[in-house]
Amino acid sequence: MGKPKCNIFWFRRDLRIEDNAGLHSALNSDRPVLPLFLFDQNILKKLPTHDKRVDFIHQELTSIKKDLNLLGSDLLIYFGDPLVLWKKIVTEFDIGTVFTNEDYEPYAIKRDTQVEELLTSKKIGFQKYNDHCLFKKGEILKNDGKPYTVYTPFKRKCYELLEPKHLASFNCKKLEKNYLKTKTQKIMSLEEMGFEKTELVNETKTIKKKIVEFYDKQRDYPAINGTTHLGHHLRFGTISVRKCAQIGHKFNEVWLDEILWRDFFSQILYYFPHVIKGSFKPKYDNIKWLNNKKEFKLWCEGKTGYPLVDAGMRELNATGFMHNRVRMVTASFLVKHLLIDWKWGEAYFAEKLLDFDLSANNGNWQWVAGTGCDAAPYFRIFNPETQMKKFDKELQYVKKWVPEFGTDHYTKPIVDHKFAYNRALQTYKIGLN
Repeated sequence: MGKPKCNIFWFRRDLRIEDNAGLHSALNSDRPVLPLFLFDQNILKKLPTHDKRVDFIHQELTSIKKDLNLLGSDLLIYFGDPLVLWKKIVTEFDIGTVFTNEDYEPYAIKRDTQVEELLTSKKIGFQKYNDHCLFKKGEILKNDGKPYTVYTPFKRKCYELLEPKHLASFNCKKLEKNYLKTKTQKIMSLEEMGFEKTELVNETKTIKKKIVEFYDKQRDYPAINGTTHLGHHLRFGTISVRKCAQIGHKFNEVWLDEILWRDFFSQILYYFPHVIKGSFKPKYDNIKWLNNKKEFKLWCEGKTGYPLVDAGMRELNATGFMHNRVRMVTASFLVKHLLIDWKWGEAYFAEKLLDFDLSANNGNWQWVAGTGCDAAPYFRIFNPETQMKKFDKELQYVKKWVPEFGTDHYTKPIVDHKFAYNRALQTYKIGLN
C-alpha cells in the first residue's frame, strides 16, 4: 500500500478542535487532515519530572484524541527533537501542506524556520495562521510603521481597529468529515517521556460570565473568586482568545483590556527579543543588585515576614497559581525591597506557574522592575502592608495561606519597608546615572 495522502495540522499552543484558525484552514484544504502533536524534547528536558504543565498538556491531548477517534480519525503524538521528528514524518505520509498556528517566541521562530526549510526541500507547503493573539503580527503598529512600546496607545489602536472579524469564531465542527480516516494508535504515556503523573485535576474550561461582569470591581481582592482562572487555558490554547474577547467585548471592557495585554507583550517579545536576556531599556542593566541568596530563598518559601507576600508565594508553591494583584506585590518586594535581580524572580515564576507564558511573564516582571516598556518611572514601589490593608482587609487570604500569622510562630520582617524603599531609590538612581 502507498503512503496515506493527506495534509497535516500541527498542534502547538492551540489544544482544541473548535474555533482554531489553522485547523479550520487545514480542514478547508484539498486533502484529508491528519492532526499531530510533538512533545518537544528541547523544551521538556529543562523541566522537572513532576511538572503540572506537562500533565495538563497530556490530559488535553488525551481528550482531543478521544474526540477525533469518535470521528474515525486520530491524533498522532511524537516525542523528540522537532526537526528530527519531521524528517521521519515526511517519509511516512504523502503530505501536501503542513498547517499550523504562529508562535512568536524566539525559539519557536527558529524551530519553524528549520522545519519550513525541510518541508520546502520536500516540496511540502508550510502555512501559519494567527490564533494565539487577537490581532495578527504587524497589524497594530504606530503611524510610522514601528511597533508600540507603551501599552495605553497600543490599546487605543486596538480598539480603533477592532472589527467583527477579529471576534468571529472559526466553525471547525461543520468540517469534521475532512479529517483523515485512520486507525487509532496508543497515546504515549507521561512515564515513557520521563515524567510523572501529578495531582492536577483538569477543570472545565468555562468562561463564567458573572465573574467577567464584575471583573473590574472584584479582580483586586485575592480572597474573592473574582478572576476567571483561565490563564493556563489561554496559554495552551485550550480556549479560544476570540471567544474570550467576545465575552469581554459584551460584558466587561476591563477584562478585554487584559486580553490585549497578552497581545502587547507578545508583540514586544517578537519585535524586541533582547528582553529575554536583559532589560527592555538597556541602561537598567547597570543596576547593582544585591542578590542575597538567603533572602531569595526566604522569598521563594513565603517566609519574608510580610503576610501578603508570604501568602502569595505559598499559594504559588502549592497550586501553580497566584492572584494577579498579589503577583505584583510579591514581584515588587523581591526587586525593590530585596534588590534581587528581576530575572531571578522571572525564572522562579517560570518554573512554578501553571499559566507561564514567556512574553507575559517577562513583560510583567520588567513592568514591576521598571526596566520594561512602561511609561511609569522606576520609583513605583508597592507597600506590602498598605496593599494588604486595602485588598485583604479581613485577612481572609492571608490567614488561608499563612495560618501562623498573628502568633509568635510567624517570622519577623526580613527588611524594614522604609529602609528598603529609600535603598531602592538610591540604588536605581546610582545605576541610571
